[in-house]
Amino acid sequence: MAQRTPNCALRRLFTESGWSLDQCARAVNRVGTEIGRPLRYNESAVHHWLGGTLPREPVRPIVLEAFARQLNRPVTHAQAGFPAPTVQASEFVGTLEGLVELGSMDVDPSRRGLLGAGLFSVALTIPGWQDVVARAEGIRTAKSAHIGMSDVRMVAAMSERVSQLDDEFGGRYARPMAASFLINTVAPALGAGGTEEARMALRSAASILCYRTGYMAVDEGEHHLAQQYYLKALELAGAANDPFAYSTTLRGMSVQAINLGHGAESLRLADAAGAVSPQAGPRMRAFLAGQQAHAAARTGDRAGALSHLRMAESAMERAETQVQMWGSYSATALCYHTSQVRYEFGDKARALRAMEEADRVRQSVYQRDRVHYRGLLAERQLELGHLEAACHTWNLALDDYPSVKSGRADDRMRRMAAFIRPYRKNAAARALYERARPLLKV
Repeated sequence: MAQRTPNCALRRLFTESGWSLDQCARAVNRVGTEIGRPLRYNESAVHHWLGGTLPREPVRPIVLEAFARQLNRPVTHAQAGFPAPTVQASEFVGTLEGLVELGSMDVDPSRRGLLGAGLFSVALTIPGWQDVVARAEGIRTAKSAHIGMSDVRMVAAMSERVSQLDDEFGGRYARPMAASFLINTVAPALGAGGTEEARMALRSAASILCYRTGYMAVDEGEHHLAQQYYLKALELAGAANDPFAYSTTLRGMSVQAINLGHGAESLRLADAAGAVSPQAGPRMRAFLAGQQAHAAARTGDRAGALSHLRMAESAMERAETQVQMWGSYSATALCYHTSQVRYEFGDKARALRAMEEADRVRQSVYQRDRVHYRGLLAERQLELGHLEAACHTWNLALDDYPSVKSGRADDRMRRMAAFIRPYRKNAAARALYERARPLLKV
């Protein structure tokens, strides 16, 4: 039997990581579990990889992601001494073709699992603003079809309607409509001719719709799929020369990262979003700075977090009265970010007051958010020993829950059942638990 050649490239990464063999194996297993692919590697497997044995091809991206998270930078196949991955056609198609392929997979139940099973990656290569601006040539136009500003208004209106459905009823209802509209209406329009004004405006509207569709995928916990929609939103924003759409998408990616526990990546994305739109208006500036404050707090940067929070507060004082559709930021969002910054630095009582204020001023149309954030608010109330208040807040969340089809809302309500179970000797807790049981099937 031929002797295997040690994988020196992987050895260098391993040495830099500071891991033991067992720590490396457990890190890989954790990433696998995160995407629903349980792995049971041990230190012997890592020893064999270092000795030249290749992990199975489906496992290699998981190994790369584990190292990327530990080293806080992207890690390629070549850098790990792995052969190049099997080429996927979607990696070599233009923006328009890639959008059609992505949307088609999303609306086809037999193919959707291939997207949902993918890996959320902190090592994802995010195209820079100048890179995506140069990609306009990736959208080929057809001579036979033409669009005008009426088409742009139709796409923008449909995008807004779908977003409203998402806000009220959750992404499980709204995303199939958004994906179908993308592939059947938006993609053909993107390939049509027309005036420069109409084509650029349509790309911007399509970017917004891709961003919103990605957000709906996040709502269902389909994080790899969400990242793919976000990347398309970035490409279309660049093709439209729309820095606000680009920075808003980066901010959305930052929110996704922080909610998955990746603080450093969240801050990197939030800072990149802020850097792209230095001339943004006050409300947009607050929209970006609030997320920067939360991400900075998660990484322990107290000075940075407080500075960005003050920036968001100051910008909101100067903001236009009318909340804008794109890059909007409300008093609710500012209270939420204030609460999260305070919570990260241990000021839990004041954090709770800010979150209670966020709930008080939240508009009634945001039914899905009411369920999700009231669930979080109740957890914070319980953490401070306010059992009766927590039960009241959870009951309010349960009022809306049957009307919402949302993975995040489902998760919050399942957490509620787990949190309240030990307190069933309390009358309010017992009544809440019994009310929730038929809804949650616990």
